[in-house]
Amino acid sequence: MKIKLLQIGRTKTKEIDRLIEDYRHRLQHFVQFEIISLPDIKNTKTLSEHQQKTKESELFRKQISTSDWIVLLDEKGKNLTSRGFSKFYQNKMNSGIKTLCFLIGGPYGFADEIYKCAHQKISLSSMTFTHEMVRLFFIEQTYRAYAILNNLPYHHD
Repeated sequence: MKIKLLQIGRTKTKEIDRLIEDYRHRLQHFVQFEIISLPDIKNTKTLSEHQQKTKESELFRKQISTSDWIVLLDEKGKNLTSRGFSKFYQNKMNSGIKTLCFLIGGPYGFADEIYKCAHQKISLSSMTFTHEMVRLFFIEQTYRAYAILNNLPYHHD
């Protein structure tokens, strides 16, 4: 199975980017993991919220294949424990999914068409975080899930 993380914009904070790269390097021992940073939408001050989400949606659609299993990282998604997230990955591997595609939306979330094509929504927390922090939390939790699945001494209950 391959995991793709699609995100709007790049990570600008060097410290966060360094940590993300560390976890990405760790993950490569377990799974093919790819981060795709889509370009920021230009001239957002002249766009409505709906227009901005629509433009972001177009960028996402170009990176998504019809065979991808789409998971939105969304505040209204299902909350999972770290062990629950590892079971989620195990279930997806067992089901034969080739590409698991996670999306981090822009500042206003996702357009309706992205919600309609998504298979699932997962929430990392009820709290609100910056998009850069969400990227780091997601990749750390993905590494933690694989550490649990491989009985590594990383996670402690």
